[in-house]
Amino acid sequence: MGNSTAHSRVPDTQLFRDVFNASPIGIAVENLDGQPLFVNPAFCSMLGFSEEELRGKHCVDFSPPEDGKKDWEFFQRLRAGVIDHYQLEKRYFRRDGSLVWGRLSISLLNSRPSPLVLAMVQDITDKKKAEEAWFRHAAVIESSDDAIASATLDGIIASWNRAAQKMYGYTEAEAVGKPINMLVPPELRDEETKILETVKAGGRIEHLETVRVTKPGKRINVSLTISPIKDSSGRTVGCSGIARDITEQRVPEAARGVVDVTGRKRVEDALRASEERLRLAQQAARFATFEWNIRTGVSTWTPEQESIYGLPLVGFGKTPTSFENLVHPDDRAGVVELVTTSLETGQPGHGRWRVIWADGSVHWISGCWQVFMNESGEPSRMIGVNIDVTERLLAEDKLREYERAVEGSGEMICVVDRDYRYLIANRQFLQMRNMTREQVVGHFAHEVLNKGVFEASIKPKLDESFQGKVVRYELKYSYPELGERDVLISYFPIEGVNGIDRVACIVQDITDRKHADEALADMTRKLIESQEQERARIGRELHDDINQRLAMLALELEQLKENPSEIQARVQELRKRTTEISNDVQALSHDLHSSKLEYLGVVAGMKSWCKEFGERHKMEINFNSDVAKPLPLEVGRTLFRVLQEAVHNSSKHSGVKRVEVLLREESSEIHLVVRDLGRGFQVKPAFQGKGLGLTSMRERVRLVNGTIEIESHPMCGTTIQVLVPREPEHSSQRTAE
Repeated sequence: MGNSTAHSRVPDTQLFRDVFNASPIGIAVENLDGQPLFVNPAFCSMLGFSEEELRGKHCVDFSPPEDGKKDWEFFQRLRAGVIDHYQLEKRYFRRDGSLVWGRLSISLLNSRPSPLVLAMVQDITDKKKAEEAWFRHAAVIESSDDAIASATLDGIIASWNRAAQKMYGYTEAEAVGKPINMLVPPELRDEETKILETVKAGGRIEHLETVRVTKPGKRINVSLTISPIKDSSGRTVGCSGIARDITEQRVPEAARGVVDVTGRKRVEDALRASEERLRLAQQAARFATFEWNIRTGVSTWTPEQESIYGLPLVGFGKTPTSFENLVHPDDRAGVVELVTTSLETGQPGHGRWRVIWADGSVHWISGCWQVFMNESGEPSRMIGVNIDVTERLLAEDKLREYERAVEGSGEMICVVDRDYRYLIANRQFLQMRNMTREQVVGHFAHEVLNKGVFEASIKPKLDESFQGKVVRYELKYSYPELGERDVLISYFPIEGVNGIDRVACIVQDITDRKHADEALADMTRKLIESQEQERARIGRELHDDINQRLAMLALELEQLKENPSEIQARVQELRKRTTEISNDVQALSHDLHSSKLEYLGVVAGMKSWCKEFGERHKMEINFNSDVAKPLPLEVGRTLFRVLQEAVHNSSKHSGVKRVEVLLREESSEIHLVVRDLGRGFQVKPAFQGKGLGLTSMRERVRLVNGTIEIESHPMCGTTIQVLVPREPEHSSQRTAE
């Protein structure tokens, strides 16, 4: 608990709380046993449970056994210190028994005596459904007995399934990237042009019986169904075609209509439904797709894919090298290695990498992909999905940043729920109470704090905050190591799923500030008293001494008026008394403001004052100095006032009539020593008394970056030593001599 004010850190804590509550990502903080300590509203909403219900579960209770087992294996490695973070995709049970998919990111928060675990869960159910739809769509195409191909709106073949290879004789490598016109007889080129125009306009062609030419040059009769391919915004970006060879059919026309058309319709409907599901899934999950023909080296990207990589429409170079060049240089080798592993093993791949847009901004991409093999068991093509996860990662980083800010704060910060149970307690909170995190987090406030203080002072204020109020109040609280301290406590209500269910507490130690305020108030009181005393002293001297002497002088002058013959004899005496009064008035003025410092210089001015004071008060003041160079006026005035106060005190309290004064210079430092062999006094009680003289000396010396030592004991005399730099920081350039 530091001494900084609440105003400097409350905004950061408020922002941390806002990020936590407003985050669309589910967040939970767990102990090393996997027990949730608190969860945010997004996590509650994702699973349909209340915060209290989730805190009553273990982390493996959220998922099916096979997913929970995998998670717990990683968690055990985290606890053992083998790893400090991990990620995985797993299923979670909702309250109604249904399952949702989540991407789990686990980080160990070990910058504290008792580490905690930060779990962030992003709902990827829509993404998983989209991936399943995409791969199912690919499987439908690949397993179909009908030739299925896709093409750009310019008539360039983009994909080619196995049935198309079997029907037309062209391998995938031979077909992809070639114009569709290579399959069309010369006399039907106009027909193909009309087909493309129809598709571009968004139209569809069903069961068109026509002729196509195979690689060996054989003409075959085919039935075609051509459909436009649309992106997630509904814009036509290509076309797909289903072709069935009807050359060898010998069944009667009526039977062929029943058998062939029905079969074709079933396949076409299934493909169309699959495409529609895929498009809707992409829209819901906001992800992009790509397809890479490994044999030809051609990659086909959807417009959404180009968008998340910061490319204009049709701005992708269609080659693996073009893709690699888009990846951040520091991540490129890792991505290439992941892709190579998938090609060698045939296993699905996934990863995360950065890309740099043309404007220089950096974006994070998360991707997964599946490799398909040909009849020879060699990789033929790869289909995958990408999603921009930049915002999610920034939110995670921001949350970790503010978590570190709370943990590193010099103020005590904690969060309690409606049962007054601690959900969070930062390092400073624990240190002030000399407790571990396990002794605080999960325990009730009355178990951690002084029960009497909690019931009488803390609980009522917490209840106010649970009503939605920001509450601030001061309290005296006793800590195990420091004893009683003054603290400023601030409570901030936190909104949950079902209203205000937590309160954040910030506790500041204001003991030193209170002492400073009290010292300042005491100083002000002493200053006022000193001013009044000085006014009273000046008033007494003017009234009891100067005024009385002037009155006597006036009376004698009045008497001379009646005896003019005595004027000549008494004029010298009257002149002498007038001069004495004038000198005493001048001395009184000199004590208040010494013009001699400005005209004679510091050393000469101090020496002159000592001589005058000694003569008036019948004291011997032995002044010695070896300071040769002029001193700054600021330093001179300080030394002069200290000298005045010290000599006045000696005159009043020491009981002796001799004072030694030494002024010397050593290594650009000025030393002033005032010493007497009088009664002496106890220094500490003197500073705590009502007088302001000693305190005034100390404050004057401090203002010129100097030090003062006062050594005195009863019947052992008093020595005052002052040490100030010749040129104090920010001092005036004007000198006194």
